[in-house]
Amino acid sequence: MYEMSSDQRKTHEAEREERAAQRAREKVERAEDRVREHSERAQQQVARALERVAEAEDRAGEKVAEALKRAERADGMAPDEDFEPLVWFRDEPSSRRPAHSRADIARAAVEIADSEGFDAVSMRRVAQRLGAGTMTLYHYVRNKDELITLMSDAVMAEIVVPEEELADDWRAALTQIAIRTRAVFAAHRWIFERMGDGRPGPSGLRHFEQSLQAVAPLGLGRNETFELIGLVDDYVFGYSLREQQELEEHERGWPPEVRDFFRRELESGRYPRISAFFDNDFDSSFNAVLEFLNQPGRFERGLNRLLDGIEAELNPPK
Repeated sequence: MYEMSSDQRKTHEAEREERAAQRAREKVERAEDRVREHSERAQQQVARALERVAEAEDRAGEKVAEALKRAERADGMAPDEDFEPLVWFRDEPSSRRPAHSRADIARAAVEIADSEGFDAVSMRRVAQRLGAGTMTLYHYVRNKDELITLMSDAVMAEIVVPEEELADDWRAALTQIAIRTRAVFAAHRWIFERMGDGRPGPSGLRHFEQSLQAVAPLGLGRNETFELIGLVDDYVFGYSLREQQELEEHERGWPPEVRDFFRRELESGRYPRISAFFDNDFDSSFNAVLEFLNQPGRFERGLNRLLDGIEAELNPPK
């Protein structure tokens, strides 16, 4: 009968121990997988439960808001109309020392949107930030649309230049308003996602009033005034939106496949002007262009060129 040598026995024993260790590792991995699956299911169940709670709170809050509206109409405090008046025409809850205000609610919602993105904003999250019950907020704000309206107006309030700081010269004043608007948009990057969701508010009217004040020395007619203000607004909005897109692209970075696409397309010879623009050296020139786009002062240079053109049209050579 064949008998293994000492070295063979050691090798056989080592292999047996390795197989046993492998089985133990696989057993641990399977156990970890089961724990992970259980944990994920539990987290999903918790998330769904929280969503149901939030939905239930929203439904209850909307019922509270509807009951308040009916009570106001019954008391003659609110008009019985086919449309719902905007939040600005409804008094805030009154008491000797009210715990909150619509300004507090707007500020809390904006802070959440700034730090976590607009999708994180909900009546429940705002209430938590204020240390209030969700139902309490519905006495101030009846639905998510009104919350967005308050948020939009709070952002517009930041755009208004303090009255004592607004320049008397039309060009200097429009420059102040434009620079301030761009800075506010940069601070609240989510605003472009919700620009059309909110309803008009007093801060938006103050901004327009201030724009009219800025160009009043020119003595233009209504159409010319509106066109001038609109030109500057269009530049600021367009630049700010493009700036946000560029910032997001910079944060994400250009993936290798995108650079490879551009490089291959330029090497095909179908885009001679673009190739010449990049000096036939795509990588270094592309990086140089990105650096140029992020240069400080580019916004002001473009604004000055726009205002130069407007001023030249207002004062044509004789």
